[in-house]
Amino acid sequence: MASSAIETDGQEILDLEKNRQAEMSQWVLNAPEPPSLWRELMDSARETVLPRGKRFPYLKDKDGLSKTVISVLQAMFPIFSWCRHYNATKLRNDLLAGLTLASLCIPQSIGYATLAKLDPQYGLYTSVIPPLIYAVMGTSRDIAIGPVAVVSLLMSSMVPKLEDPEANPIAYRNLVLTTTFFAGIFQAAFGLFRLGFLVDFLSHAAIVGFVSGAAIVIGLQQMKGLLGIAHFTNKTDVISVMQAIWRSVHQYWNPHNFILGCSFLSFIKLTRFVGKRNRKLFWLPATAPLISVVLSTLLVYLTRADKHGEATAVGRSFASIKGYHINGNQEMVAFGFMNILGSFTSCYVATGSFSRSAVNFSAGCETAMSNIVMAITVIISLELFTRLLYFTPIAVLSAIILSALPGLVDPHEAYYIWKVDKLDFLVCIGAFFGVLFASVEIGLLAAVIISFVKIIIFSIRPGTEELGRLPGTDIFCDVNQYPMAVKNSKALIIRVKSGLLCFANANFVKEKIMKWATEEEENDSQGKRTVQVVILDMSNLMNIDMSGIASLLELQNNLASGGMELAITNPKWQVIHKLRLANFVTKMGGRVFLTVGEAVDACLGAKMAAV
Repeated sequence: MASSAIETDGQEILDLEKNRQAEMSQWVLNAPEPPSLWRELMDSARETVLPRGKRFPYLKDKDGLSKTVISVLQAMFPIFSWCRHYNATKLRNDLLAGLTLASLCIPQSIGYATLAKLDPQYGLYTSVIPPLIYAVMGTSRDIAIGPVAVVSLLMSSMVPKLEDPEANPIAYRNLVLTTTFFAGIFQAAFGLFRLGFLVDFLSHAAIVGFVSGAAIVIGLQQMKGLLGIAHFTNKTDVISVMQAIWRSVHQYWNPHNFILGCSFLSFIKLTRFVGKRNRKLFWLPATAPLISVVLSTLLVYLTRADKHGEATAVGRSFASIKGYHINGNQEMVAFGFMNILGSFTSCYVATGSFSRSAVNFSAGCETAMSNIVMAITVIISLELFTRLLYFTPIAVLSAIILSALPGLVDPHEAYYIWKVDKLDFLVCIGAFFGVLFASVEIGLLAAVIISFVKIIIFSIRPGTEELGRLPGTDIFCDVNQYPMAVKNSKALIIRVKSGLLCFANANFVKEKIMKWATEEEENDSQGKRTVQVVILDMSNLMNIDMSGIASLLELQNNLASGGMELAITNPKWQVIHKLRLANFVTKMGGRVFLTVGEAVDACLGAKMAAV
């Protein structure tokens, strides 16, 4: 009697466990339908027009229409958000930061304009209109807007292929402004349609390699101004530039230019050294380029050195730290509109400068008002001192550009990339050598191609891993990563390391699983292991297409012919929805479970009961 009662209780426990497992399986199978493609597109469009999460408690007494209008205005023009809390203290800090920023911006803008093969005033124009527009539309408090070295190099390397800047400077200038206009169109479109993710195809490693290579090319090109070379190559690859320098040094170069440029380059580097040693003197390295321009211009003007062959410029014509959020898409919109409008006011492509942004941050800026102060200072300089720019030596502008380049070459970051990810390092050196020995566009193209190849390889040949249970737990992990994990002698548990099972990788995954199952079957014939069920953990799988479903069906049939069953666990929303529509769940006998542990208990428990 007692033994029969125990057997009855045990059977009741087993029945309860089976019912619980069946109920949990139904949770997976009876999930509601996921959002349709049309619904996802509409939600994306709605999010684009009016981002969620905007709250305006100060407008509680207004009607719904007013709230919507103000919400849209503040989303498009962030200045309406921060100006409400602006005060005299912030103005004082922004005023100091803006003046410090202008002292660095003016000489750099002149130098970068000459790098772009434009007259210097166009660099100053680019430091006026775009910063004003960004101050109204941008979300960063610290970024400093204006011309930068790499963009200037892109201009000087690509546009001259269509128009010679020396033979027809007006047509060249117009083409640069047209390029700026279309660059702004693309930037604004990327931001408005939330396409900023496309920029992510240019990975961090690619940017490190590209910028480092560009910095070296820019530095070599400054030898033209530093040595006073009259005729120089338009090519940007290092071999062509070195050949041009070698030929010029053996024919004609100006020692006065070289001495003047090296003297002010040494002065700028010295002030940076002093500024790093004493943080209170942060303003010294920021103002050193302006001091260099002023002193060298006065020197040339007073000594009339321009009459003795010395080359002159026009004559030859940080969010996480401060705890605020930067809206990437809004930034793209701001950059786009400032370049679109800038192209109509003689500005070439402007963007955020890392070196000037660091100065802006160090100077204690509070808001984007520092950009407005900088722009106003540049306007005053344009009105008062434009004529004196005639006497600004190109050698000093070259020295200013050279002084800014060491920060762009980052060997420590390249070594870090090599240490962490060898394939990423391949992208890095592809961009670096492409820029250095071919051209800027070839370097970018090489980086993007290598990145795409990397993505394609990972997509079409995803890894698979066999899982085992960690002792004393219900956690199943990769047996190679966790050697203490215990394999189940009757169940082969596999997880696919891919987010998508599709036409590109479905056959590869199926063959990999079948190879594993065949090896286990051979082990079974040798008495080593008896696999009865193959459990496929789908926790990584976010979506599946018809090729993926067909491969699963073929896998199910192949396993069944070998006397094994197929079970799946933890399928995501879109995956289980498509498997139900394809009637795959019914064909495989409904062996769909929430966790791997439940799948093991259910499948092996049922076989034990059948025995």
